[in-house]
Amino acid sequence: MLDQKSSRSLPLSEAITISAQAIGEMMNGRSLTDVLEQLDTHERPIVQSLTFDALRKWVRSHELILQFIPKPPSAPVEYLLSVSIALFLQGSGDGKGYAAHTIVDQAVKACGEYEPTMYAKGMVNAVLRKVGLIVRPIAGEKRHPPDPILMFVPPWWRANLKKNYSKAWQALLIQQAQRAPLILRVNARQYERSQYQALLAQAGISSEPINSISGVNLESALLLLDPVPVSDLPDFYSGAVSVQDAGAQLAAVLLNPQADELILDACAAPGGKTAHLLELADCDVLALELDGERLGKIGGNLDRLRLHSDKVRIMRGDASKAAWWDGRLFDKILLDAPCSASGIVSRHPDIPFLRRESDVKSLQQRQRSILTQAWKMLKPEGLLLYVTCSIFPEEGEHQALWFAAEHSNALRLSAPGQILPSGINDGFFYALFKKNGP
Repeated sequence: MLDQKSSRSLPLSEAITISAQAIGEMMNGRSLTDVLEQLDTHERPIVQSLTFDALRKWVRSHELILQFIPKPPSAPVEYLLSVSIALFLQGSGDGKGYAAHTIVDQAVKACGEYEPTMYAKGMVNAVLRKVGLIVRPIAGEKRHPPDPILMFVPPWWRANLKKNYSKAWQALLIQQAQRAPLILRVNARQYERSQYQALLAQAGISSEPINSISGVNLESALLLLDPVPVSDLPDFYSGAVSVQDAGAQLAAVLLNPQADELILDACAAPGGKTAHLLELADCDVLALELDGERLGKIGGNLDRLRLHSDKVRIMRGDASKAAWWDGRLFDKILLDAPCSASGIVSRHPDIPFLRRESDVKSLQQRQRSILTQAWKMLKPEGLLLYVTCSIFPEEGEHQALWFAAEHSNALRLSAPGQILPSGINDGFFYALFKKNGP
C-alpha cells in the first residue's frame, strides 16, 4: 500500500504524470532503477510506488483498458491509465488507498499537465469512472471477482516457467506480483541481532528474525512487519544495518570467510555482499566490478558501514579476463554472476518488460567465461561460490552441471541450489565448489 504520509510532498497528479513518463522510458529500454535515481529525493518514493504497482498490475489494468477502449490509445495515455487504474486496484481489497473520486480527479488533472495527454482528458475521465464502478462498486452491487493480478511476463518467460516448474509456475508469478518485504541485515561488527531489534522496538518499529533460508542459518536477518524509510532506522547512517534480501544474505554465510583469507568478490557492485563478508570476518577482500558507474556504490556502502580499511581493495575490471589480476591466488571467490534477474522481479517489476529470450543465452556464455577465468585464480583447496538471482535453470543448475563436467578438479559441496521466491526471500541459485588440486 502506498505510504500516503510520505507521498504528500508531491501532488498525486504530478506523481501520476512522472510515473507514466518513467514507464515510457522503461518501454524504450531504460532500467527503472536508472530512471528513478534521476528524480529528486522528495519525488522518488511516491513515483517508485506508483510505477512499480502499475507494472505489477499490468495484466489486469490492460484488460480494463481494452474493455473500455477497444482501439488502443496512444502510449502516453496508456501509461497514464495504467498508473491510475493500479491506484484503484491497490485499494480495492482492504478499503485503504485513495478515494475513487480523488483518483479520477487527479488523473484528469495529470492529463492536462502533459502535452501528449491533454487531448484525452474526457476519455480518461470516462474510462476511470467505469473502472471505479467495476473495481469498487456501490454498496450492495456485485463486486468484480477477485483477481490475483498476475505479473506481466512475455510468452517465452511464461513458457520457461511452465516447463521447469509445471506445478508451481502460477504460484511463482503470483508471489512475484506482490510487494517485496523490507529485510534488514544487522552489521555484526556493531550489534547483535537481538540488540538491534530492541532499538527498533524503542523506535516503534516491529520486526521478526529470519533464522534460516533453505536450511542455512542466518544470524543477522530481520523482517520489518511494516516497511519504513531507511532514515527512520536507528543508526542507519552510522552503519548499524543494511537493506538486503534474506536470500542474498546466504552468499557470505555459505562462503564462510575467515580472518586474513584473500577473497575475490568477482562482480561486486553495489557492494552488499562485499560488506557482509567484511562484517563476518577480518578478511582481505578485492571487490571487482566492470561497470564504472556502479563501482562507486561499493565504496559508498563501505563508507556508511565503516568497513573501509587497508585490507579492502575496490578495482574496476572484467572478471572474465585476467588483465586486472596481479597473479595472487585467492582463498575463496564469490561469483555473483550477471544474469536475467528473474528471481528478483518483486523488487524490480520492470525486469520482465526489459528482458529478451536471447538475453538468457548470451548471459549463459558470459557466466561460463567468468566461471572459467575465476577458477584459474583460485588456490588449490579453495572455494568458489557461484550465485545468480535467477529462477531459470539455464543460469543455475545447468551451469553448475556444465562447470563440474568441464573441470575434473571441481568438487561440488553442499549448497541450497535453486531457491524460489517466497514471502521472505527473492529467488536465487547457489552452487559451491572446492578446488581439488591445481
